[in-house]
Amino acid sequence: MKKSLFCILFVFYSISVFGQRIMPENFEYVGAFRLPDVSGEVTWDYSGTAITYFPDGDKQGTSDGFPGSLFLTGHDWYQYVSEISIPTPVIPPSKNVNDLNTAVTLQVFTDIKAGMFGELEMPTPGLTFLPDISGATSGYLYFCWGQHFQFHEATHGFCSTDLSSPQSHGPFYFGDINNYTSSDYMFRLPDTWAKEYTNGQNLASGRFREGQWSGFGPALYAFSPFPNGAEPAANDTITQITLLLLYGLDDPTIPEIVVDDSMKMNMYNPADQWSGAAWISAGDKEAVIFAGTKAMGNTWYGFADGTVWPDDPPYPPVPDPPYDDRGWWCDSIRAQIIFYDTDDLAGVAQGRLKPWNPQPYAVLDINNILFSPGFDLVRYKRWSIGAICFDFDHRHLFIVERLADEDKSIVHVWSVSDNGTGTEETESALPDRPELYSNYPNPFNPETAIKFTLPNSGRVHLSIYDIKGREITNLINEEKQRGTYLAVWNGCNKNGRKVSSGLYIYRLKFKNQILSGKMVLAR
Repeated sequence: MKKSLFCILFVFYSISVFGQRIMPENFEYVGAFRLPDVSGEVTWDYSGTAITYFPDGDKQGTSDGFPGSLFLTGHDWYQYVSEISIPTPVIPPSKNVNDLNTAVTLQVFTDIKAGMFGELEMPTPGLTFLPDISGATSGYLYFCWGQHFQFHEATHGFCSTDLSSPQSHGPFYFGDINNYTSSDYMFRLPDTWAKEYTNGQNLASGRFREGQWSGFGPALYAFSPFPNGAEPAANDTITQITLLLLYGLDDPTIPEIVVDDSMKMNMYNPADQWSGAAWISAGDKEAVIFAGTKAMGNTWYGFADGTVWPDDPPYPPVPDPPYDDRGWWCDSIRAQIIFYDTDDLAGVAQGRLKPWNPQPYAVLDINNILFSPGFDLVRYKRWSIGAICFDFDHRHLFIVERLADEDKSIVHVWSVSDNGTGTEETESALPDRPELYSNYPNPFNPETAIKFTLPNSGRVHLSIYDIKGREITNLINEEKQRGTYLAVWNGCNKNGRKVSSGLYIYRLKFKNQILSGKMVLAR
């Protein structure tokens, strides 16, 4: 069995001309901070697979510009939850964790699962805070716990923010929805958006499971745990659910999602790991983002040393540690954020779009921000990013970097603004001539995106050439309306075969004008 190269010729999609989207340019990195030093079995080693912002926490910390607190999960073996303060983030020039400020423990580690899930294999928790609109309490922590293999298990619950007496409720079944698409990241949806598009369902839950068990991309649902205000009992079923994103079809009779290539997310790779999601907003701009570990280069199912595990025997010997972890692997990894248009998710909720129609409109690569990027097989580090959450009031995005402080995680912070170049083009802002932008990333492996803008409608021809002027493949050759578009090429020729490393030319022809750019494929 050969390594699967997952080569597609191209994909392209339109960028909305009138939407108010948050763009990567609206992000400003403000620094990172360390997690507390604690003793005992439950620590911050191998931590941070679930996180949420709590606006009422750490009321003494408002003077530093970072009020509120964070609830996070600790060590993967236990996944207890603790509340910590948010110290002032620091950007140390040498990326030395000793130069970072350290959070303070506000509430010690507590098992909010309360035994309701039993022992879990490779658990995938989600956590989010939702205020209590009745005012009876400050609100609740809503959670879910999935695991590596499961089929129609109860996964969701909620508890108090008082970890000394969490009074956990659950578990609840998440409708008849596939566990592999619904039991990992969680976040809050804006009430106004939820009232308009999801019948007031203002919580979101979803999951991306490697190897297409959850479909060809991340999945997402809106839901309400309390229909008509009635609290569900243990093992009840949550029924108020609206699908927002799913790259495939959910057949309740089988454990995995039914897929075909027409339902694939652009630049999907089965070795990806989208581990966090959030709704972010700034002024009248907004987006739903997924953050995680993007697989780069060749992809295979097997072991980290390149050993491929075939579908049928005979099977190869299992490599020695640290290469003995079987799963989906790739040549290298990068930490990235992908952006989705909330109008597209609304279209799915209303039935105007298929659940696999929404596509990412932008990518922000944050790999250079990380303190310890890439694989670390000795410590079994396969993924760079953990969970994420967003502070709506102060527009702060928090992202966990795992195993960055020896075995502990650290937390990175971004400020999200509605200023700068993130504003979408308006009708009058479109250029009066075609524009071809630099591809991103460049150099690239295996895929790159080419952006162009058309001043009016007409036939577009976009092709890739080698340095000798030979056409490698044609990406677009059709009529297009005025607007901005992205074309994605992943280094395949017109026959679907991967081309070699080197310099390539992308050329746009629109009416009587020709524009071109250079890019480097580095395998």
